[in-house]
Amino acid sequence: MAKIKPQDRTSKKSTKNGTSKPKEKPRASPQELLLEAATFLQTSQPEEALVAVRRALNILQPTPTSKPSTAALPALNLLGEINVELGDPESAREAFATAIAIDPEGTNDGAEKFLWMAQLNDEGGAESVAWFEKGVAVLKREIGELEGKLVKKTEVTELLEEKKQKVANSLCGIAEVYMTDLSWEEDAEARCEAAVTEALLFAPVNPEPLQTLASIRISQLRLDDAKAALARSMDLWKDLDPDDAKVPDYSTRISLSRLLMESELEDEAIEVLERLVGENDGSVEAWYLGGWCLHLLAGKQKIKGETDTATSLLRASRDWLENCLRLYTALEYEDDRLKEHADEILKELNDTLGPSTGEEEEGEEWEDAGEDDDENDEDDEEMDGT
Repeated sequence: MAKIKPQDRTSKKSTKNGTSKPKEKPRASPQELLLEAATFLQTSQPEEALVAVRRALNILQPTPTSKPSTAALPALNLLGEINVELGDPESAREAFATAIAIDPEGTNDGAEKFLWMAQLNDEGGAESVAWFEKGVAVLKREIGELEGKLVKKTEVTELLEEKKQKVANSLCGIAEVYMTDLSWEEDAEARCEAAVTEALLFAPVNPEPLQTLASIRISQLRLDDAKAALARSMDLWKDLDPDDAKVPDYSTRISLSRLLMESELEDEAIEVLERLVGENDGSVEAWYLGGWCLHLLAGKQKIKGETDTATSLLRASRDWLENCLRLYTALEYEDDRLKEHADEILKELNDTLGPSTGEEEEGEEWEDAGEDDDENDEDDEEMDGT
């Protein structure tokens, strides 16, 4: 009788105890890794996002000498955004520059890389404007292509609106450069006006161009016009839920609060700032601006002879500034001018109110400086009658 052929050792091992050898997990594709990286980035996990996007790039460009291809563009752009989030602008610029070298006209991957380079550019000034203009040109081309399709589908309409908003925001970026780095140029004011006017044509119901218009009017000492632009800007979103897409992002509203204060609209500014710290109480700048704003409001009430209201506002101001400085230390924040000004106001407050005990009631509220005592009395009577 023929001998029985012994089983393969691997087979014996894999079938021991009735179990089969587990299959290896399939290798993730670049597309799956990029989706994973984008999800990590959206959920504030940039370190994990960086690992995933690098794995994707290692597949798309297996060796440093591999010739970059258009297939790597989504990974490179995402890598740039992740590095921005990680506070590494140099690596971000390198990623976007590589993407631009592959796709210099934005034909394959759109305008985002140019707009990022405008904001990350070391030189600023004219170079930033040139990058913004490159991005705007790409967006206008894409808008023309979408409009040429004459399709009424919802997704196309939404994409068209999104690109128009980006054009408007980029034009506002150009105006900001001409108000700062290039303010010495002879045509700086005219370039500002032209950029913000075009921005409003592309996005007439976008708060950012109206804020930029207000900033230009403040620099021109046209405060009434600035106030009107700011009011129009706030009316577009102030009654919306915080999660509504039409509500400007956090940094835009921080800038808004500064503009409101510069326009002597402190009541509106503190309303914006209270909403901001309600959404995120970890912003050093929001607490600082709130403390400063309340201090300014107190000064106005003191001039009116409203001593009690002024004192209440000063106490609230101290609370906000103390919160600001606690966060400043905890987060190792780097803005010497902000800290110096906060310290200066706090010293003045402590000289006026006496040393802070840290025992002031957290729930103490300050009255709206715009309300008068009669209105408060009427409210009290209504409450008594309920």
